Amino acid sequence: MEKKELNWAELGFQYRKTDYRFSASHVDGKWLEGNLVESEIIPIHEGAPALHYAQQCFEGMKAQTAPDGRVLLFRPQLNSERLNEAASRLLMPEVPHEMFMSAVEEVVRANYAWIPPFGSGASLYIRPLLIGVGENLGLRPARSFEFRVFVSPVGPYYQSAGLAVIALAVSEMDRAAPNGTGNFKVGANYAGGLLATRRAQALGADEALYLDARERRFIDEAGSANIIISMSGDRFVTPLSEAVLPSITRRSLMLLAEDKLKLKTESRPIDLRKELGEFEEIAACGTAAVLSPVGKIWFDDQWHSFYDNGESVGPVMQELYNLLVGIQKGELDDPYGWIHEISIQD
Repeated sequence: MEKKELNWAELGFQYRKTDYRFSASHVDGKWLEGNLVESEIIPIHEGAPALHYAQQCFEGMKAQTAPDGRVLLFRPQLNSERLNEAASRLLMPEVPHEMFMSAVEEVVRANYAWIPPFGSGASLYIRPLLIGVGENLGLRPARSFEFRVFVSPVGPYYQSAGLAVIALAVSEMDRAAPNGTGNFKVGANYAGGLLATRRAQALGADEALYLDARERRFIDEAGSANIIISMSGDRFVTPLSEAVLPSITRRSLMLLAEDKLKLKTESRPIDLRKELGEFEEIAACGTAAVLSPVGKIWFDDQWHSFYDNGESVGPVMQELYNLLVGIQKGELDDPYGWIHEISIQD
């Protein structure tokens, strides 16, 4: 099957319309059989709770091309589980795991021509979403819902190609309150962070970094990614917080750090002011960001730099990136059973 004639190496992280997407409706308490559709437009009632009350959640995944041409997903069962956790929190019906996986595979298979080739530096981003639709006005759950999966070929999330160093700026805003929805992948969490990101960029950073809303001492996460830190004494830590999204990428990197790099891993509250001097390397991580080393952080009205004065990627983050991406792309053995192959000829 022929690929689209695109300059794969120059793709940014932006929407590009592909040929097909999957759509299924939940009506009268049950899921109807879904199917592939060609239109990228979702007709929606003006009273839909997704529009007024943010009753919607989503996931982010990627399909990669292996050196032998296989098409690979990375731990998709965890995306299915996380979507359903968010759905339950927002009083939406769970998407059956079989429907989730079938929809993702169908869409990837139908858009094979849009999957970037191996070695291009690009991937096929997959966006499953669940929204409350139908007639509604009062603050109550929707009566019907739509589950949709669409895809788009993308390049790196941050503009710099390859494993480039980024900068973060601590925001004076809060991302999520304790006992709120910060640990669920719901749209409302992200809309509130748009201004924080803009202000961080005005300071010369790529992204905002949030502290906990209760004491404003402990690191939560960046606007679109979790945080991992290599500290002195061969320690590798990540923030423990009820307001942090449970990142599949972070979870995988923590295991790799312990199993392959033999680092002492720990999830715990990290006091930025007290522990900053112990940071040797820091990175943002997630499906979109993959692993993006952080060279410096704007905090207390000044820049704080890390490995090589923030100019280059440190050895720990470089090795973790190589391990993670190598497994995701099928270049390295997968001893953990993380890879899910999609049969293109199905």
